Amino acid sequence: MTTEGHIAALERRHHELDQRIQSEMQHLPVDDLMVSALKRKKLEVKDELSKLQGMTRQ
Repeated sequence: MTTEGHIAALERRHHELDQRIQSEMQHLPVDDLMVSALKRKKLEVKDELSKLQGMTRQ
């Protein structure tokens, strides 16, 4: 996979995680552990995305 393709896939994954977090927050009772895990994964994806985007700018 090209770097651009990998970045696009990470952007999609980041968006999907954001939507899933929003969905989980609407369910009562809110599963705090699930939301925390999703947020942690979203942050990992964002970190990897930032790293790749920084490499392509150089």
